[in-house]
Amino acid sequence: MKIAIIGYGNMGHEIEKAAIARGIAVKSIIDPNEKNATHREINEESMRDVDVCIDFTSPDAAISNVVKISKFSKNIVIGTTGWHNKIGEVKRIVIKNNIGLVYSSNFSIGVNIFLKIIENAARIMNKIEDYDVYGYELHHNKKVDSPSGTAKTIGDILIKNIKRKSNLVFDRMGRKISPSELHFASVRAGSIPGTHVVGFDSVADTIELKHTARNREGFAVGALMAAQWIYRKKGFYNINDMMENIIGGK
Repeated sequence: MKIAIIGYGNMGHEIEKAAIARGIAVKSIIDPNEKNATHREINEESMRDVDVCIDFTSPDAAISNVVKISKFSKNIVIGTTGWHNKIGEVKRIVIKNNIGLVYSSNFSIGVNIFLKIIENAARIMNKIEDYDVYGYELHHNKKVDSPSGTAKTIGDILIKNIKRKSNLVFDRMGRKISPSELHFASVRAGSIPGTHVVGFDSVADTIELKHTARNREGFAVGALMAAQWIYRKKGFYNINDMMENIIGGK
């Protein structure tokens, strides 16, 4: 399998390093602003001999990148966040061009195991009303979106599985929270790669589930696993489809 890396920021560098360590050929690195990128744009030359493109760019660029990449019939991994309000548009592009695409707000395999644990815990807590629910996340001060895509995913899992919670609140609480609301807070500081915490609190005790990323390597390795998984597939997938294959052995 040969890949193209779209976006040569911190994640692009991590993906390149992880690909080299695993013997995966990096055919092109595309970034209009990075002098060490091999190409400035997605075109016939930068797509030559590429099997899968891995996109870690910006929400504004991700959609147009899908359009450009699909014209060359290349499969795509999207790790960029903040574009999910346009999922329908991207799905139509994928189907129309008969390519394969897998996306996630977080490609860390550890995080996706964490999401499965949260889902199971939420189903248990749905039956035990003595526990209230909360969440918070910490990321580096250069992260552009708040809350993160992973925080939104965690919140959605909790709301879906705990019936007494129906509304997510990500903003600062300037009032008393209602029983049906679930508050999920965000902190941005320093160089924190990513920490996510879900808590269940009662009068008697507190239970917390926590995932802490030590660095960006886990995200890069997960993105490469996704590239290998989507290689030669057709259709529109998310990380859950891939994890079901891995965990379920399908």
